Order: sequence, then C-alpha cells, then structure tokens
Amino acid sequence: MRFSLPRAGGFDVRASALRVRSSLPAMVQIVLAAGIAYSIARLGIGHPMPILAVTVTISSLGFARDARPRRVLENAVGVVIGIALSELLLLVFGKGFWQYGIVLFVALAVARFLSPTSAFAIAAATQSMFVMLLPDPAGGPFTRSLDGLVGGAVALLITALVPRDPIGLARADARRLFAELDPAFASLVRALRHDDVRQADAALDRLRTTQPLLDDWAATLDTASSISRISPFLRRKVPVIATEARILRYLDLAVRNLRVVTRRIDTTIGDGRRRPEVADLVASIALATSVLGESLEAVERVPAAQEALVAVGRRLDPAVVLPGAPVAETVLVLMLRPLVIDLLMATGLPHDDARSRLAPL
Repeated sequence: MRFSLPRAGGFDVRASALRVRSSLPAMVQIVLAAGIAYSIARLGIGHPMPILAVTVTISSLGFARDARPRRVLENAVGVVIGIALSELLLLVFGKGFWQYGIVLFVALAVARFLSPTSAFAIAAATQSMFVMLLPDPAGGPFTRSLDGLVGGAVALLITALVPRDPIGLARADARRLFAELDPAFASLVRALRHDDVRQADAALDRLRTTQPLLDDWAATLDTASSISRISPFLRRKVPVIATEARILRYLDLAVRNLRVVTRRIDTTIGDGRRRPEVADLVASIALATSVLGESLEAVERVPAAQEALVAVGRRLDPAVVLPGAPVAETVLVLMLRPLVIDLLMATGLPHDDARSRLAPL
C-alpha cells in the first residue's frame, strides 16, 4: 500500500518544510539549553534525575515568536514559583488523589494571576504535577525548585548568548509583507486602467491580510531590540534594528492609508471610465514602495526610494494631473498625498520635510 499526502486543502509539505527551516535556530537553542541545564543539575549539583531543570528550560524558551528576554524571564520565574508552591503544598498536605487536585487548582490559579497567556498556565500546571507524581528526590525538599531555577537561568543566559537570529526573522517577516504589497498594487493599477471592479476587490482582499504580517514583523523586531540590549553579539545591530523599526512604524500607517484609498477606488470605478492618470500615480508609488523594501537588505537603496517618492509627490496636484476632472478623481489624487508622506517618513524624513516635498496645493 502506497502512502500519499493530501494535496488540496490537506497537508502542505512545502509549508511544513519551511516551518521546520524557520524553526531551526529555536530548535538548536532549545537543545543546547536543555543539555546545559541537565549537565549543571546532574553533574554540577549532583541531582540524579533533573527532569525539571530540562522541562523548565524547554518551556521557558519554546517556539513562541515573542522570544524577548523579559518574556523568557517571566515564564521561568512563574514556572519556578509554581514548582516551589507545589513542593510547599506537598510538605503540608502530602500525596494523594485529593491533594493532586488541590495542587493543580492552585498552580493554575497562580499561573493565571501571573500571566494572561494560557500556555503559560498549562506549563506551570504540568510542572506542578511533576512535583506531585514523581518520586521524592534524594536531595530533600525544594530540590526540584533548585532544578527549576537552573533551567530558568540557563534559558535566560542562552537567550542572550545564543540568540535565534531575531534580525533574520524580522527580515523574513518584512519580505512576506512586501510580497503581499506588490500584487496588491498591481491589482489596483489594473483596476484603474481597465475599470475592473474585480481587480479592486482583489487588491482590497490582499491588503486586508497584511495586518497580521505587520503585527508579526513588529513582534520580531521588538524581540530583536530586547535581545540586542543584553546580547554582546547583537549590540552592534541596535542602529539597524532602530532603522527597521522606523520603517515599520510608518509603513504600517502607509498600508492603513492604502486600504482606505483602495476602498475609495473600489467604490468609485465601475462606471465605464478608465483612469490611466491615477493608475500611473499608483504604479509610481508601487515602484517606490518596492525599492523601499529592497532597502531593508541594502541600505544604499534608501535614497533611491526617497527620490522616487519625491518624484511622484511632486505630481500629486489634481489641477495638474487631472485638469477639469470630476470630483471623484480629484479626491483620489488628494488621498494619495498622506500615503506618500508616510512612505517618505519611512525613508527617514521628518513630517514637515516630507510634506514639503509634495506639490503645493
């Protein structure tokens, strides 16, 4: 019997392979941290079964996109508190069926109090059950709490010394965003050139999917910024991360403006009139945005993106581009002005300078 994977609407081998590849830095980090935690607890402290040292390390690091040192620390501290609390309750109540229920309930309640993340509560509860169900360690009370402290400390140390390439992850998120913007712009240009409502709808649908991509990029940049402050290997990347954070901030505003413009175009076209002048303006903005995306990999492309945006900004005067045009077309040109200002600010221009680069009205 031959085994075949489902193709349509089923298991996506390519997506799965990409997921594994993108997780490789986290996998290496977790394996290394777990090995170090085990070695310290087993060989350094002499605990024969340092299960909690390893499990706390793994649960503190995890595969979460948010790998900031603060999150790792909060997770480790919360889980260790859960372990210590369980050991204390074990001393007071002993072991038994109803004792397990009490400890589990208290661990869940404390974890929910400490963190809004449901996965954190489950991790803390799991660790508490290890305390209750495993045989008592030879080292006596709170031996497992010490293991938990070792695991949490190793997780935090590895976060700083062996980071997960947060800048590379942020760049990957940025590439995914620009990969969605390019076809959205292309659909919008076709909609204006051919009075095609379906193309406008397609552009709007694509742009509505960009917010999660922007949020992912923001999360990875936040992680990169946090790790770079404590990692000796990433400290020199602080200016690069700050530049990308600026681009993200204003690109987020630009995409929001672009959604509004696209919605306006979607409700304006469909009357049998083609709008090649507005299409040319949108195509120029699309080209400049693409160059801005390239500047994330090659900073020398920033001046080119800025020049392209200034060139299109100087044309954003309805009286020049569309003399005598109906109000609907005039409004479309005016709505492109805030979009271009946001993109110019993403290249590094202050607001007043960006605004002064546009055609006076």
